[in-house]
Amino acid sequence: MITTLVFRETRFAALNPPVDTLATLRTEPGALLWVDLSQPTDEEIKQVLETTFAFHPLAIEDCVADSPFPKLEEYEDYLYLVMHAVVSTEHQHFTTTEVDIFLGRNFLVTFHRQPLRPIQAVLERYARPGGVQVRGPDRFAHSLLDLLIEAYQPAMDSLHRELEAIEEGVLKDMAAKDLFPRVVALRKQFSALRQIVRPQREIANSLAEGKTKLIRSVMVPYLRDLAEDLVRIETQASAWAEQLILSFRVYLNKSSHEANEGIRVLTGITALTIPVLLISGWFGMNFETMYELAGRYSYLAAAALTLTGTVGMLAFMRRKHWL
Repeated sequence: MITTLVFRETRFAALNPPVDTLATLRTEPGALLWVDLSQPTDEEIKQVLETTFAFHPLAIEDCVADSPFPKLEEYEDYLYLVMHAVVSTEHQHFTTTEVDIFLGRNFLVTFHRQPLRPIQAVLERYARPGGVQVRGPDRFAHSLLDLLIEAYQPAMDSLHRELEAIEEGVLKDMAAKDLFPRVVALRKQFSALRQIVRPQREIANSLAEGKTKLIRSVMVPYLRDLAEDLVRIETQASAWAEQLILSFRVYLNKSSHEANEGIRVLTGITALTIPVLLISGWFGMNFETMYELAGRYSYLAAAALTLTGTVGMLAFMRRKHWL
C-alpha cells in the first residue's frame, strides 16, 4: 500500500495523489513529498523506488532484502537509512522489523514490510489541513525516528518485569528446571536489544554531527536527543543483563550453600555413629579368649560406653557449632 503526503509552502496540501504524478510533484518548486510503502507489492516497489525516484540499484536491493543490522549510506542527493522498529508479540517480549528510509532534499520515502503504529501515527499527525508546518523532509524523519525509539519503552518495561520475576524466583527457591530456561531466554533478549540499539545510536550520532546538507542545523539538537535516548536504552539493557547474571550467581551460591548445609548435617550424623561403630566392632569380634564378653556386666558396660561416647560426641560437635 502506498500512502503519499504532499506539502506546498510548508503546509499540507494533498493526500494520496495518483502515483504517476509523483515524478512531477517531486520537481515542483516548494513541494515536499512523503511516500510510505507499507507491505508493498513488487509492482509498487518498482514504480516508486525504480521509476519515480530512481534510487541506486544497490540501495533498492538492500531495501527489498531484510538487513539484520541498521546502517547509514550517503548517496549524491539522498541518504539511505536502515533502522529497526519494535514489533510486540504474544510469545516474546519483543521482535524487530526493518524500516528503510530514503531522505532527499524535498522528499522522504519509507519502506516497511509490516504495518507500524509509529509510522501511522506520524502520517496522521501531518495529514491535517492547516496543521503542523513542515520546512524540510528532515522534520518528517525526526518525527518518525522519535516515535520508533519511543516504541522501545514498552519492550523495555516487559524485559524489566521479567527480570524482577526472576529475581523474586531466586529468593523464593524457584526450581532449576524453571529458572534456567527463563534466564537464558532473557539473556538472549538483552543481547538482541543491544545489538540492534548500538548501531542505531551510531547512526543518530552521525546525523547529529550535521555534516550532510540534507540535515538542517536546526534539526541537529533534536537528532542529538534521539542519540541520547538510544544511549539510555543501551545502558539500561547492559545494566539489566549484568543484574541478571548477578541474580543467577546468587542462585548458584545459594544452592551451593544449601547443598553444603545438607552435607554437613549428614557428616555430623555419621560422626555421631563413630562410638557405636567402635564399641560394636570391638565387642563383635569372635575370639574365644575375649574375657570382657564373659563378664556379668559386660553388656551393661558396652551399652554405657556407647551411650556415653555418643553423648560426648554430640556435645563436642555442638560446642564446635558443627550441628
